[in-house]
Amino acid sequence: MDMISFARGVPAPECLPVEELAACARAVLERDGRTVLSYGPVGGYAPLRKWIADRHGVDPGRVLITNGSLQGFVFLAQRFAGGRVLVEQPTYDRPLKILRGLGIDVDAVPMDDEGLDPDALEDVLRRSPKPAFLYTIPTFQNPSGRTLSVERRRRVAQLARENGLLVLEDDPYGLVRFEGEAPPTLFDLEGGECVAYSSSFSKTIAPGLRVGYFILPGELERELEMMAVSTYITPVLLGQATVYEFVQRGNFEPNLERVRHLLGVRRNAMLDALEQESPDGVRWSRPEGGYFLWLDLPEGVDAGELLVRAEDAGVTFVQGADFGSASNTARLAYSFVSPEEIREGVRRLSAVLAPVAA
Repeated sequence: MDMISFARGVPAPECLPVEELAACARAVLERDGRTVLSYGPVGGYAPLRKWIADRHGVDPGRVLITNGSLQGFVFLAQRFAGGRVLVEQPTYDRPLKILRGLGIDVDAVPMDDEGLDPDALEDVLRRSPKPAFLYTIPTFQNPSGRTLSVERRRRVAQLARENGLLVLEDDPYGLVRFEGEAPPTLFDLEGGECVAYSSSFSKTIAPGLRVGYFILPGELERELEMMAVSTYITPVLLGQATVYEFVQRGNFEPNLERVRHLLGVRRNAMLDALEQESPDGVRWSRPEGGYFLWLDLPEGVDAGELLVRAEDAGVTFVQGADFGSASNTARLAYSFVSPEEIREGVRRLSAVLAPVAA
């Protein structure tokens, strides 16, 4: 029996524009190979840096292009090592591991179906010491798939201004929207003074390019540039130049529409299968985009124990405890598997879950 994985938060192979990227990389090498194959400015490939800056209405000097957005997060965490950082509960497991590995105190702020709870955030901000920053994924959150409501976004932006709180808004999934209207970013609502913004081209073009970026307050951008240059000397200019060629050829929006369609079909398949197969007492989020949805299992069901039995039945997922959540929660990723695999995987999972959920 082949294992069906709901654990992999990566794009399906058919989402990757291989031929278009090959043509872009070849064009870049033929036109400017001596530049992109050499050392370059650590802030990033200048034309792409300007394109990102124009897209977000900022000066290019505030843009730092990194080798994937997680690399930039490492720099930010190192900058504030020894401090205290706020995160959502649950939150992306990789930043949690990075923060804890650096000895940073992590305070989790609760969330519900509307995203981060601003009242809980305000309570946490009253404690000492003052947090170094708040890390949040407000749109199609990893792991929950939830999106912070507009009203709450305004409140979080207000709290950031009132408390001089640096907020890192991580937004890798926001453009992968299947339905509904996109809310304003925290960065736009706050004005970009207290809110730093990060995203990448991993979900909109291809993760293997390793092109992420940050929009930072000027002084913090310069500090992180110094950390970057002491880490890898030069960015991967070929990947960045390939992304720039891709967007300049007008491929970005059509490719994004294709990705939205491919993943939207998968999201729908998972929601339909859960509706048809799940036993009573199981709840799940209904994301309007992104890669994931969240399962709340009945009280007393241990997702870790369920995972062992599920893998024996040929399906796997990630338990919520890995993201700092309760033991009866789980993350299901629909981005990588086919609609047919999704339906079969949910059937297998539900068959294992039914006896313990009763």
